[in-house]
Amino acid sequence: MHDELLALRNLGKTSVQWLHACGIHSVEDLRKRGAVDSYAAVKARGFGASRVLLYAIEGALLDCQWQRLPATVKAELNRELEAFLRNRS
Repeated sequence: MHDELLALRNLGKTSVQWLHACGIHSVEDLRKRGAVDSYAAVKARGFGASRVLLYAIEGALLDCQWQRLPATVKAELNRELEAFLRNRS
């Protein structure tokens, strides 16, 4: 079975399974939700994802290795995540 999420850079079988469990089944779904919302959904489901998944999703959307994301991009993702979580409370 072809899974287009598995074809993206940085995403492996486990992370794709977590995304599927959150209702994210396609690249379009991932783009619509964005890295922060997608990561927050995975965490809300109780999966043991680290912040690396946040960076991996952003890298997948940008088609670059997550390790190559500039520190400024990672810091902005963290700020967006904190704001997102505060607004959900």
